[in-house]
Amino acid sequence: MSVIYAVMAAVALLLLAVYCVLVRQKEFWLLMMFVYVAIVNTGYFLLSVSQTLSFALLANDVVYFGSVFLSMCMLLTIMKLCGFKVGKKLVVGLLASAILMFCIIATSGFLPWYYREVSLVRVDGGAKLEKEYGVLHPLYLIYLLGYFAAMIVCIIRSSRKKTPGAQKQAALVAAIVFGNIAVWLVEKFISWEFEFLSVSYLFSELVFLGLYWMMDDYVCQNELPKAVEPPAETVDVASLPPEEKIRRVMSHLGEGVLLATREREILSLMLENKKRKEIADALCLSENTIKTYTRTLYSKLGINSREELYAMLVK
Repeated sequence: MSVIYAVMAAVALLLLAVYCVLVRQKEFWLLMMFVYVAIVNTGYFLLSVSQTLSFALLANDVVYFGSVFLSMCMLLTIMKLCGFKVGKKLVVGLLASAILMFCIIATSGFLPWYYREVSLVRVDGGAKLEKEYGVLHPLYLIYLLGYFAAMIVCIIRSSRKKTPGAQKQAALVAAIVFGNIAVWLVEKFISWEFEFLSVSYLFSELVFLGLYWMMDDYVCQNELPKAVEPPAETVDVASLPPEEKIRRVMSHLGEGVLLATREREILSLMLENKKRKEIADALCLSENTIKTYTRTLYSKLGINSREELYAMLVK
């Protein structure tokens, strides 16, 4: 049993390293989700090799520390992925509730609030805590159910957006959430010696990593040839069709310079005079990600502002 938990912890650390190295447009809350999954799996491993009750309780606190904050990071990651704004007040409120929840759990072994009684037993070559739950234990169940409910609401609202790929993206995120809910419920009603949530969290990381990898457009580039020089006569810019606007802007690209698919999508929306927040909502990205793409786009076009971009339409 300890060997399996050791492998899970190693895989979690490897996925964290992969995310840090390969993903260019990093999202803070997704990064923290990878960190907390690594903490949870490390805690499970430490618990499985515990020799004393005090060390086992400390390892159990590590598991709960990761789990409590992991729920928060998963919700905020889903909100950003679905294009919802994450305000400071929301983050502060979630942090406060997570800290309070962990403080209640950390009373284990000192006060009979979360665990009324707890002992250390050996099962299948690994250590395990035998627990009798206290009066405050239901608070953790309410805490998790509240997060699951919030995630489901975000997914439902995202699926109603009439943007390309929004429904498929929402379906993938829904699979993550409902998969974790299913594993959690099964573990609550069926007594297993192995904590399958450790595996479920790793699977969730892989799906999130795949989603953000696709959104970063690592290998997808626009292969449309650059257009010839646009006509010099005066034109009514507002009357130009979207493809003509893009063609005129792309005619200013340097030799051999191409736009990534995501950059072309953002360019199209900018030429429709959409603001950054509107573009982020339309593409289900964060405003910071849009800002990064815009900087790269400006660099390729050799400009510094939207005014210069719009000027390209009449040059």
